[in-house]
Formats: sequence, structure tokens, C-alpha cells
Amino acid sequence: MKDEASAPSADHRQAPINAALDRGQKLGLYRTMVRIRRFEERSLRAYQAKKIGGFLHLYIGQEAVAAGCCSLMGKNDHVITAYRDHGHAIAVGMELPPLMAELYGKVTGCSKGKGGSMHFFDPARNYWGGHGIVGGQIPLGTGLAYALKYRGLKGAVMAFMGDGAVNQGAVHEAYNLAALWELPIVFVIENNGYSMGTSQQRSSAGELAKRAEGYDMPWGQCNGHDVYEVRATMDKFLTLARERSRPSTVEIDTYRYRGHSVADPDNTYRTKGEIEEYRRTKDPLQVFQTALRAEGVLDDALTESIDAEARAESDHAADFAEASPFPTVADIQQDVYWETDNPAERKSQGRLFFN
Repeated sequence: MKDEASAPSADHRQAPINAALDRGQKLGLYRTMVRIRRFEERSLRAYQAKKIGGFLHLYIGQEAVAAGCCSLMGKNDHVITAYRDHGHAIAVGMELPPLMAELYGKVTGCSKGKGGSMHFFDPARNYWGGHGIVGGQIPLGTGLAYALKYRGLKGAVMAFMGDGAVNQGAVHEAYNLAALWELPIVFVIENNGYSMGTSQQRSSAGELAKRAEGYDMPWGQCNGHDVYEVRATMDKFLTLARERSRPSTVEIDTYRYRGHSVADPDNTYRTKGEIEEYRRTKDPLQVFQTALRAEGVLDDALTESIDAEARAESDHAADFAEASPFPTVADIQQDVYWETDNPAERKSQGRLFFN
């Protein structure tokens, strides 16, 4: 399998942003991708064991996108995304135990067990979720970009969405304002080919990224199975945002192996043969592994060690989640209104909750 996976092109590997990577940074990128894959696989097992309720949208197959994009983040860069948010959370540096605990609905979760799979957050890492409304995160990301510009900070926002979200009106309203006000944001379309179970060919006219031309925004496209290509492409548009406060749209062609959510069948619209062919030739972990072996960065022993560490880390996260307590009934009224959590500074009158 690893011998058949296509290697990244030399042009992308030699792009300045990638040529500057040292051995440790390359291994860090690979570790992040492996950790995402193993966390998602462990989450699936927990869901099948009825430890996780609600929806579970897995990122298996798209690891190079989140890992590549988030590896480019600077101090004043921010990320916001949709409900398929586990990969981005791990890529920005969130620890696995509170992520798994959130899936279990436990109080030790990153959102105190109230958000679940679709609502991971970590403001300390400039990670703003995790949003369940299709396209709803895009105006919020535009607001983050406005805040950066208003405060005079040199940074950029990456606002991720799926291909289905591009048809939402709120997305186009956000495009319009970002272009009018010249906001430092990159709208990232993770195009895995299907809006839930409807193919892009049946749901969306034209090239998705090219719609940016209607708003006088630059746009680009790249393959999402090659982490070097993701980084080389995104670096150009992030630089444009940081240096010139220009918005843009980047469409990243990627692939998810599982159904839209775990509750959806895997092979309803994709044949088993198609999935296996992609795994054999374009699996992002195998593509990067092939490249790192050719560069002398990775060998069999280190590959096995990194994989074993990721599996053990994910198992530990599941054990942590299992041992953690659920929120109490009283917790339901916490973290809703600021004045409830800070009664000494309350200014309003009347009741905040009605039992």
C-alpha cells in the first residue's frame, strides 16, 4: 500500500514554506495526521459501543487539510469551522482527553459536556469551533477578521466549510462584506464531493472557489491528500491576508471514507471499489509517509512507534472520558448568561431562567 501511494510533487515539496521545515517539524506534521486518524477510529468504536450519543462526523481521509492549514498559524491567526471539527481541534493543539470527554458528554470535556461532537472550542488557541448550522460559522469567521483589522493586529482567519455550505446565503453575505471591507480572511472549502449524500455535480453549478470572482476576491484550488501542497497553497493566501488584508477563497479537494455522519451508511453513494482505490493511491497518511521515507526522515521503526503512541493516546483519552463524571442538573444553567456566572457584576433586573 505505501509503495503505491503517489508521492507529493517536487514543486510543492520545494516551496519555501515546506523547504524551511526541519526534520522535527516534518515528523510533527506526520504525528498530527496519525493522531487525528487514530482518535477518529477510537471515537467510532466508542460510538458503536453506545458511549457517544447524538451525531459523530468523522474526519477520516481529510487529515492533511487540517494538519497542513493549522500548521501555518501564527500568533494572531484564528480558525473557525463546521461540525466536522475534530481534526482541526487536534491540529491546533488541543489535548485528546477533553476532546473525547466532550464526545461522551462528560463535564471534563472541552465544552463541559454540553456541546458534543459538533462543538469543540478552545479560545486560548484561537480555535472558535465547531458549529452545527451549515454555513453559520462563515459570518462569525468574518467577524473575527473584522476584529483583527479593527484592532490593528497582523493576522488572518481561516474559516472552513464543506462544499454544501457554499450555496448558503449567509456565506455569500460574508463574502460580500469581507471583500467590501478588505478583511484578512481565507474562506476554505473542504470539498469532499458530497453535501451529506448529494454529489456536488447534482447540487452546485460551476467551480466552487471561482465564485469568489463575483466579489473581486482572489481564489485558488489544491489537492487535499498532499500536506505539502496544502501548505504551499494556503501560505500564499494567508500571506495575502496578513500583509495586505485581502480576503480570498481556497477550494481543497479532499475525501472522507465514512458516511456523512456515523449514523449514515458508508457506501450509499460511493462504491467500495472507489473507496479502496483512493485509499491505495491517495490516502493522505500514506502519501506523506512515502515522501518522508524518500527524504530519509521516516523508517519502519519510527512509523510503528508513532502509530503505537497515537493509539495509546486515544485509548487513554477514552479511559479518561469513561472515568469522568457527567454534568449535574445544576450545570444546565451555567455558561449560558454572563451575569449568571458573574452575579457580583450583574446589572440587569428580573429573571434570567424560567424553571
